[in-house]
Amino acid sequence: MKPGIHPSYRTVLFHDVAANAYFLIGSTVDTDKTHEYQGVVYPYVTLDVSSASHPVYTGQQRQAKSEGRIAGFNKRFAGFVGGGA
Repeated sequence: MKPGIHPSYRTVLFHDVAANAYFLIGSTVDTDKTHEYQGVVYPYVTLDVSSASHPVYTGQQRQAKSEGRIAGFNKRFAGFVGGGA
């Protein structure tokens, strides 16, 4: 490898904030944040979704925070009766 053109490969601490799970993985990701984990300071990256929180891997479906568009439409217009002129 040519010196000076490749990013540094090191152990990085990834934190899935949805599941509060930590992963130590070798990576070249660029981050300025650091975090102490098990007595060692690592470069630190937060994640929204990982295998610890994704429904495909956990086997659980998350509840939607709001109802679907069709259900909302039906709820809003349930009292109207379709009638002709």
